[in-house]
Amino acid sequence: MRCPQCDEQSRVLESRPAEGGTAVRRRRECDRCGRRFTTYERLERGQLFVRKRNGRRQPFDRAKLRFGLGRAAHKRPVRAAQIDAIVGRIEDEVDRAGGELPADRIGELCLDGLRELDRVSYLQFASVYKQLADLDEVRAELASLAAEGRRRRGSKRSSVRA
Repeated sequence: MRCPQCDEQSRVLESRPAEGGTAVRRRRECDRCGRRFTTYERLERGQLFVRKRNGRRQPFDRAKLRFGLGRAAHKRPVRAAQIDAIVGRIEDEVDRAGGELPADRIGELCLDGLRELDRVSYLQFASVYKQLADLDEVRAELASLAAEGRRRRGSKRSSVRA
């Protein structure tokens, strides 16, 4: 990798996983001028697409997905790396599906990821994604989350007894 300042060769000082394991972060130093900088290495995929509800195909936009999840998790105890990990899992799923997934499936994957991280973020995303129109629909979604929590706690107890 060439230095962005003097265009000479640089060396890697440190490498570590980034973005939930979907990238490699490399800290570099220029051999000539000593400038330090960071690079990211990601798998280059073929073009990925989203099949919209009206049947149109739209290019998969990682930044748009990240922004939507970030809005739902705004002021919540959710780190950017956790959002990146959800986006990475969704991107992997689109790739495994042959490069295209329906928008509904992507929305469900977003909900699944947020449900595991933070239930309030999940509810904020669900209220927009599922177009929850009134308080009764929000209550029904809350009841569903509560029932799921009880099922999880029950399965943990039974696995501990076994």
